[in-house]
Amino acid sequence: MGALRLPCLSHILHSSTSVALRSPSLNLFRFPPKLSASVASNLSTQRQVSKVKDTNKDKDGFITPRSEDFNAWYLDVIASAELADYGPVRGTMVIRPYGYAIWEAIQEYLNVKFKETGHSNMYFPQFIPYSFIEKEASHVEGFSPELALVTIGGGKELEEKLVVRPTSETIVNHMFTQWIHSYRDLPLMVNQWANVTRWEMRTKPFVRTLEFLWQEGHTAHATPEEAEEEALQMIAIYEKFSYEQTAIPVIAGRKSRAETFAGASRTYTIEAMMGDRKALQAGTSHNLGQNFSQAFGTQFTDESGQRQHVWQTSWAISTRFVGGIIMTHGDDTGLMLPPRIAPVQVIIVPIWKTEEEKTGVLNAAASVERVLKGAGFKVKIDNSDQKTPGWKFNFWEMKGVPLRIEIGPRDVSSGTLVLSRRDIPGKQGKVYGVSMEPSTLEVEVRQKLDDIQSALLERATAFRDSNIVDVSSYDELKAAICEGKWARGPWSASDADELKVKEETGATIRCFPFEQPPGPKQCLMTGSPANEVVIFAKSY
Repeated sequence: MGALRLPCLSHILHSSTSVALRSPSLNLFRFPPKLSASVASNLSTQRQVSKVKDTNKDKDGFITPRSEDFNAWYLDVIASAELADYGPVRGTMVIRPYGYAIWEAIQEYLNVKFKETGHSNMYFPQFIPYSFIEKEASHVEGFSPELALVTIGGGKELEEKLVVRPTSETIVNHMFTQWIHSYRDLPLMVNQWANVTRWEMRTKPFVRTLEFLWQEGHTAHATPEEAEEEALQMIAIYEKFSYEQTAIPVIAGRKSRAETFAGASRTYTIEAMMGDRKALQAGTSHNLGQNFSQAFGTQFTDESGQRQHVWQTSWAISTRFVGGIIMTHGDDTGLMLPPRIAPVQVIIVPIWKTEEEKTGVLNAAASVERVLKGAGFKVKIDNSDQKTPGWKFNFWEMKGVPLRIEIGPRDVSSGTLVLSRRDIPGKQGKVYGVSMEPSTLEVEVRQKLDDIQSALLERATAFRDSNIVDVSSYDELKAAICEGKWARGPWSASDADELKVKEETGATIRCFPFEQPPGPKQCLMTGSPANEVVIFAKSY
């Protein structure tokens, strides 16, 4: 996958702070080389062709077609749509306002759902004693290669190394031991919105960066049944969010043992198919059992007076979901945002030639804006003089705004306007003669946005389903993966067989889907009886 090419970390570290990396040296990071002269010349030629056509062009340049180079297209869209930029430390990114607004829409929805299900927001420290990480053996083994360690602070070597938060199960348990004493203190259910640092070897903006934003929920329960119910409830919330808010048709299921979160008994996941047919793990929910509570001594006195270890869960969604939205819905023009998470749902483009026309058109546009904002829509007017209407059309299409309103002098005279859908290019996506009368306009806009939301989900679902192949043998699995598709088939083979598939095809088990076909099955690998089908795919 593509990666960031940025300055070395040591160039910007302050002398009073030292970070030791529990990972191979920085020169093993895979960052793309600078463009060769021939490639740069070729891109220059392509840009000239694009300018002639005046399509697929934003204010700065041209967007690589998806079919030509999916990774280059992805990076072009992020830059052109002003979603993010490279940070000064390689592998990091600066999330720009437009990109952060998408993350805020994700936060707004999930915050409501978390509170509806009894969770409270709080915040845990970013720095974690290294001894905490060492307490849970599988946890430290799983995260050790990704840890960033602080060894010097205030110009002095620290007595104990500090881990820059990769996840918070350890420090959460440390605090839970102080807060949980009796069964009356349970369940304890909290969530935090925070940043996380993982020293990734391969980076890609939003999808995999050294630092990213996420929410992480942590709960403690009196019984294993309550913990399992919680883990399943949260993955169901993520699944509903994916379908209803982002129009991404994820597949929910259980991870294999090899893919289970370090320190968890079971991991549940939602897996999304991107536009290049790779899988994206879009969210996870972990049943931690008593692994962390036993390591930290997180106990309570039950109703019979006996001391018991709590049963726990943790669950998270991160800013990689923004990358998933880009790669699921975007096209050669740029972003295509589902209305429910779009920072701007409706862009109004006034069209005029003379100063006399300008006054009337801008007054009408302002009136339409007031009506739509009053109805709760996220609306913006592009009334700048410096750019032509055609340039504005292209720019806001590239930014992924779902619906455009065009108002010209004739529209003002007739009291109507034109609606143009982002998901249907050309005249097919336009509706002419829509009344500016407030109640009529509100209904029309709401209906169009609902139609766009549904159409994006239907399109993504059709794409996903057409690229999943049912297989009954290892040869069929290899053929499906070779074609870039997902392979779905019965599985009861060993962890060693799973590793063999990964080594020979590059594909991993994405999940055992919750929805399983009925009837007897034979393992595609061994021919032995199998109770479940599994999905293999290459992934980010």
